[in-house]
Amino acid sequence: MAGLYLHIPFCKSRCIYCGFYSTTFHDLMEDYVDALSREMVLRNTPPHSSLHPFPSSFLPSPSSTLKTIYLGGGTPSLLSPALLRQLFYNIYKVYEVATDAEITLECNPDDITPEYAEALKALPVNRVSMGAQTFSDDRLRFLHRRHTSSQVRTAVDLLRRNDFQNISIDLMFGFPQETMKDWQEDIRQVLELEVEHLSSYSLMVEEGTPLAQWTMDHGQWIMPGEELEREMYETLIDRLEGAGYEHYEISNFAKIGFRSRHNSSYWNDTPYIGIGAAAHSYSPPVLHPQGLGTRSWNVADIRQYIEGMKQGKRIFEEEAIDADTHYNDLVTVALRTREGLDLSALSEKHRMYAIKNARRFINDGLLELTDNRLHLTRRGLFVSDMIMSELMIC
Repeated sequence: MAGLYLHIPFCKSRCIYCGFYSTTFHDLMEDYVDALSREMVLRNTPPHSSLHPFPSSFLPSPSSTLKTIYLGGGTPSLLSPALLRQLFYNIYKVYEVATDAEITLECNPDDITPEYAEALKALPVNRVSMGAQTFSDDRLRFLHRRHTSSQVRTAVDLLRRNDFQNISIDLMFGFPQETMKDWQEDIRQVLELEVEHLSSYSLMVEEGTPLAQWTMDHGQWIMPGEELEREMYETLIDRLEGAGYEHYEISNFAKIGFRSRHNSSYWNDTPYIGIGAAAHSYSPPVLHPQGLGTRSWNVADIRQYIEGMKQGKRIFEEEAIDADTHYNDLVTVALRTREGLDLSALSEKHRMYAIKNARRFINDGLLELTDNRLHLTRRGLFVSDMIMSELMIC
């Protein structure tokens, strides 16, 4: 089984905090969807075929079945229903898709009109991930988001009316001058919506974003501070678990049966295919006869990407993943999850290394070893980066 990710980089405007590749060249949408379809065909051509146009070592088997499909961005909901239909037609033409596949579309709340929600219902999409971020209109304006808090509630209602029973919302905390009362109000409002899934992150200043530039130009603002952010995160965990959500990954919460299956593939070593400008692909070492995995990423330039696809040429970079790198990758992703790192899946060398370096964290109550799995304790969540770093091979 594999996952398919399609990067839809179009945005009406750029949010100040976003570090993902995006563009406002809306006139390229049709050409881009055509290019996505071309890449799917190229990537699904058997490597022994004379038609195969490039030497990438990551090639999904033509007989492999997609278990998850994820349209991320950017803002995939900027694509018209007609372009989405074209895209899904080609996905199902190129790949075998499991009948119970999870198929996610990321959207902006203000894109979900009655007509758009009805059009989505006619597509294979069965999960919607919505970037709400906050229910404060002042904080939304600060982020340069184009929706209002009321539009989040309207969008959820429209999706429910069209039988969508798997909705995820993104929520942020740690805004300048944000108080605990402000954060509790955001949590209250998201719980009122009774969505199936929630992803929550603290506001980070990422290099290369408008937010980073704003910080350089205007200096640091008044941030909540490390202790308050910790209290906000603890409050989030307590409130959501009290409402029946499972805290299954550091930043993700789900009602029972509604974990993000696609995102979970990133954390459990499942291969995935990334289609589109700047999209990443991954093949674990277990699928390679020499025990080397691969990670590749397409060019992060929409015009170069489209032109390359017109010429039948994928413009990308690729790296091999050796055994130590694979172990380090497993540490950084598996320890984020509720289940943690499966020691039985490691080589003897890496298993002994992990146990040796984990011992002091176990003694300090930051890690637990249960059923041959290392996982973070509640206290360990707050120093997870440090723990992961200590378990990795330098």
